[in-house]
Amino acid sequence: MKLDRRGFLKASAGTAGVVLLGSQGLGTVARAASSGQDLAMLVDVSRCVGCWWCYAACKNYNSLTETIKPEPEDSPELSPDCWTTLFPLKKGDDWSLRKQACMHCTDAACVEVCPTGALSYNEMGFVQYDREKCSGCGYCAQNCPFGIPQLGSTSVTGAGVMDKCTFCIDRVSNGQPTACSEACTTGAITFGKRSELLDNAGKRVTELEKQNPSANLYGKTELGGLHVMYVLDEAPDTYGLPVDPKVPAAAEVRGILKWLGIGVAVVAAAGFGLNYLIAKMRIARGGESE
Repeated sequence: MKLDRRGFLKASAGTAGVVLLGSQGLGTVARAASSGQDLAMLVDVSRCVGCWWCYAACKNYNSLTETIKPEPEDSPELSPDCWTTLFPLKKGDDWSLRKQACMHCTDAACVEVCPTGALSYNEMGFVQYDREKCSGCGYCAQNCPFGIPQLGSTSVTGAGVMDKCTFCIDRVSNGQPTACSEACTTGAITFGKRSELLDNAGKRVTELEKQNPSANLYGKTELGGLHVMYVLDEAPDTYGLPVDPKVPAAAEVRGILKWLGIGVAVVAAAGFGLNYLIAKMRIARGGESE
């Protein structure tokens, strides 16, 4: 059996390719920056009237346990049965409310630490989630700077499984808006191309600044650019948002180790492939000598 340089490279590449294809479940490398064609949502807290339709629409579309309309002073926390809620801010006798759900970061800690590929970047920009792949390790919940992923347990095995907003992937993949944005009665939640939403947000902040210097846009650059952005009338931390969110160092280390592990697996697989080819060559030569 004659093995020339081209044959050797083809065999080695093929072996490595099998390993890489099989390792896609280990996650995806973080994207450097959000694309102008990415889809996103813009939440304007100054237009939210606390109707809770976004909360109800999320529960209805995702077949989550439904409840009666909450009150701002008793706003439900995120949970496996609550993927969207409202963060309440008391202002005198009135309430200001911020829609709270997954931020769909461009540089997402949850994607970096997920060992099974349950969390990954969708080509449209948001963080997609495949519940069937979730191992319940909890790394996403431990490392998310916004505290979004929530771990529950299955009724059959009791094993932990994570749940969070999916950005209504079935809807947006078919040209429809997210359920929460479609249900919003006041235009507080708008859905569309991120680049266009950024333009609208800039104009809105400029408008609000005329009466309120505290108006600001949150999510334009944070963590590479969020796909759920906010027009705020107070500082981000007043609304429960970290002023300068970071991917935890532990998440970055896990991401590096994950890809180092894949590299080792590729080298090992290539070695096995080479040993296999050498063995076949020896057998072929043995047959020829006879």
